[in-house]
Amino acid sequence: MVERHLRACSGFTAVVEQGQGSWDHPSPCPEWDARGVVEHVIGFHDVLVLRPLGAKPERPKDDPVTRWSVTERALSEVLPMLANGEIEMEGVARLLPALTTEVLVHSWDLARALRIDVELDSELCRKALESARQNPSRFESTGMFSPPVALPEGVDDTAELVALLGRDPGWAPDIAT
Repeated sequence: MVERHLRACSGFTAVVEQGQGSWDHPSPCPEWDARGVVEHVIGFHDVLVLRPLGAKPERPKDDPVTRWSVTERALSEVLPMLANGEIEMEGVARLLPALTTEVLVHSWDLARALRIDVELDSELCRKALESARQNPSRFESTGMFSPPVALPEGVDDTAELVALLGRDPGWAPDIAT
């Protein structure tokens, strides 16, 4: 579980590192631009993982790449301690699969905002999709996701996952080139 989450975070890093000059681009999340997606991922890690595990990383204020890099480094330090039983936080362990799905989907969101192609980890997408299919209404009922987007048969796991979580897999930002 920890290894999968850190893999998802590594994939997010690969997208974040390509964001220079594009932080104000709109994202598939109507309320956020590219910077907002990064800040959201940092924020939920702070509130749901790092603070409960006693980590308080110091980040610069205005550099999304470094802000995420510091967050990922902190996660890489504390999550293995959770996996090894050095620290116990049942709540964090219970949330980690859902957070992994969040990181995957926000990697897609950010890549779309930055107008770059991204290939999400196929194993992680498959696992997230299997879990999401078990109770798709749980996402919509939170008020944080739009209703699922209808898709034709035969789409790949990434398209199905993002559509199930209320995103149009064909979404592209409406920005001047």
